[in-house]
Amino acid sequence: MSKSTSTRNVATPAQRTGHEPVRHQHALNRAFSDIAHITSREAGRPWVFVLALTTILVWAVTGPLFEFSDTWQLVINTGTTIVTFLMVFLIQRSQNKDALAIHLKLNELVAALAGASNRLIDAESFSEKELEMLERHFSELAKLARKDLDLSQSHSVEEARRRHSAKAQE
Repeated sequence: MSKSTSTRNVATPAQRTGHEPVRHQHALNRAFSDIAHITSREAGRPWVFVLALTTILVWAVTGPLFEFSDTWQLVINTGTTIVTFLMVFLIQRSQNKDALAIHLKLNELVAALAGASNRLIDAESFSEKELEMLERHFSELAKLARKDLDLSQSHSVEEARRRHSAKAQE
């Protein structure tokens, strides 16, 4: 089988155990994934920052009204703690999914490239010692590449056009 047509079938946990997931677990997982994705995307937007800043300013301005009481302080402490606690899980879920997608894309590239070592597929499961050994290897390759001062030799627009044309004709 050629590398361009080979695919790597990965069994899901349900397939490995022989148990199909319960339908509500799937729906809950999908809902959590959707919420995590939306929250991660929206949390970095300017309007969310403005909302958070406005909340802090309103809280600070109301300090004299509540005589800077313990309850007044507890409101902001509790609110920020709850938001932070929940955001950790939502953002982590989103990052896990993004990392998995990146690993799969990189695995596809490694599997598809004729000169690439298939040993690097699933490199994220290597031990730290193995990763350090590979890092030294690739650092040496980077040193060799830096000796070539003309970047256009390996990254020319013409070469990119040739590769694009070849892919389009496949």
